[in-house]
Amino acid sequence: MSYCVNCGVELEASLRECPLCHTPVINLKEAGKEFPPSPYPTDKGQVEVVKRKDLGILLSVVLTATGATCLLLNLLVFDRSLWSLLVIGICICLFVFTFPVVYYSKMPLFVSLFADGMAVAVYLYMISYLTPSSTWFRELGLPIVALVTLALEVFTLLAKKVPFTILSGALCLFIEIPLFCTALELMIRRMLLSPLRLTWSAVVLTVCVIIDVALVTILVKKRLRNEVRRRLHF
Repeated sequence: MSYCVNCGVELEASLRECPLCHTPVINLKEAGKEFPPSPYPTDKGQVEVVKRKDLGILLSVVLTATGATCLLLNLLVFDRSLWSLLVIGICICLFVFTFPVVYYSKMPLFVSLFADGMAVAVYLYMISYLTPSSTWFRELGLPIVALVTLALEVFTLLAKKVPFTILSGALCLFIEIPLFCTALELMIRRMLLSPLRLTWSAVVLTVCVIIDVALVTILVKKRLRNEVRRRLHF
């Protein structure tokens, strides 16, 4: 039995190269001799890729069966509350979220984001049936979903219209974050009937403004921009 001179792995007598590091096995005493075939397969097998149609069928069956069985269990056994709405809502959201990837990949991103926002809004509406009051849904839940959906739509629009890089994407992100936090705090204070003023969101706004100023400076100065890209490897 021989061993690889490079990595030291034990070698079969029929091997002409190391199966681990692919170092050639050279034995001058056996030059010109015929060797038995290698015990290891030479063809590289490949697992067949799952077709999108089959994955869509499986996902639809699983989500439908989950929602239907939980609904029957809710109606026939545990019927004190409509807890099955939570499961059905999650199944609807998962179906909508995966629809562009599994079922129809040509769907525009704007339409996909809008559908995702609608699915989340419907899910929150289902949850409102299980709560004593639906005020939180009208004054907080639905506005937050609409605000996040709008922010994602604007971010997507800017990514398509403006030359998109990591720096420009970070700039857009740090512009939207303080706007979202400001609107969120004002909505919370409005629902709680508190004075409309900024507290914690003002801190977020200040930090993001500093970051935005730095990013704008980097983007405007070409030499500084190239230096940052070179040092950060992007």
